[in-house]
Amino acid sequence: MLSYAAAMVKQHFHHVTTWVFDLDNTLYPPRYRLFDQIEVRMTDWVMKALQVSRDEANRLRQHYWDTHGTTLAGLMCEHGIDPGPYLDEVHDIDFSLLPTDPALADRIANLPGRRIIYTNACAPYAERVLAARGLSGLFDAIYGVEHADFHPKPDRAAFETVFARDGLDPTRAAMFEDDPRNLKVPHEMGMQTVHVAPERAPGEHIHHHAEDLTAFLAHLTR
Repeated sequence: MLSYAAAMVKQHFHHVTTWVFDLDNTLYPPRYRLFDQIEVRMTDWVMKALQVSRDEANRLRQHYWDTHGTTLAGLMCEHGIDPGPYLDEVHDIDFSLLPTDPALADRIANLPGRRIIYTNACAPYAERVLAARGLSGLFDAIYGVEHADFHPKPDRAAFETVFARDGLDPTRAAMFEDDPRNLKVPHEMGMQTVHVAPERAPGEHIHHHAEDLTAFLAHLTR
């Protein structure tokens, strides 16, 4: 029998037919620090491509993040770089740090309706993360930044492009994300929003907080 608290959570998702999951630091906890490897490769790429020092590359990356949402978006907007080689290089990392998670796989498999991935990374990278976590084959679609015409979350155009491609109805969907910025547009579009992170973030655009994704999904699948 569901506890009162679990039942209260579940009632907010009774209408959901599409479950949208971010990837990095959402489908695995940030303590595995996979993104640290990517950040090093991003900085190295900026240094090489723009012929700048490491300090300047890090400063530029912060500027791109603040102004454009991602390093890639900033490089494309301000320098016209080709995203293909960049995505291949920065995502060529070691996935052996990620353990499989049978409990999370079971919870996702039991969600009613369609399940999709939407990440600011590329789809081939997402597939490698899912394989490392033992989550392959659980999702009906995987969308990367390439499917949003290289517009990144949190841009509204990115969400609209991906959701139109998928055909989902945002008013019957839920979004799971570690970056609270990326939940504002889904909230505006009528989605249930779940912030997946060790600490709760403020904001009326966040409906739920999930410190542990597996435990949170247990409320929805019992």
